[in-house]
Amino acid sequence: MSAAGPAALGPAPVDPGELDEATLVARARDRDAGAFEVLVRRYERRIYALCVRMLGPGRAEAQDVAQDAFITAWRRLPDIEQDGAFGGWLYRIATNRCLTALRSKRPTSEIDERNAPAATAPGTDPQRTAQNAAAMDALSRALQYLPPSQRAAWLLREVHGRSYDEIAALVGASPTAVRGRIARARIELAEVMAPWR
Repeated sequence: MSAAGPAALGPAPVDPGELDEATLVARARDRDAGAFEVLVRRYERRIYALCVRMLGPGRAEAQDVAQDAFITAWRRLPDIEQDGAFGGWLYRIATNRCLTALRSKRPTSEIDERNAPAATAPGTDPQRTAQNAAAMDALSRALQYLPPSQRAAWLLREVHGRSYDEIAALVGASPTAVRGRIARARIELAEVMAPWR
């Protein structure tokens, strides 16, 4: 084999998608846009889902808030203290952006794609599909009546599986206050959702 063979070319480049989160964060902090793009792809669905559920109808607003959270994360990446804590830090940014949007939100009457009739997949029971859609719509509406702090705590716990301590850090409250908010949210949602049980 000649000296110009594969060994002379050096190690093969590492695909950023195969790197662990802490390494990606360290690279992104050094302004590696490719590493940050991988982080965005890993979290974009979860962050967008959180924004949709917190902000309610008007998916364009949720998309804007989620995008703003990622832009803020990119700008403030040098401030992160632990590379492995990126997920919680990003959730905190997104939650705070949603709470800010809710405080400034004025009631509007919007029509979104959730009000359109749902197409049923072949082999599914249309009646059951309609009942499930109605129940999800009722839950979405009920969430909008919760105070933003309760809504955020409930969504972070029940939908995103965050611990009470993580939620407390994300929303700037004590774990006891978070437990209280979630308990109150569960009681209110249980009353609204009673007909769907």
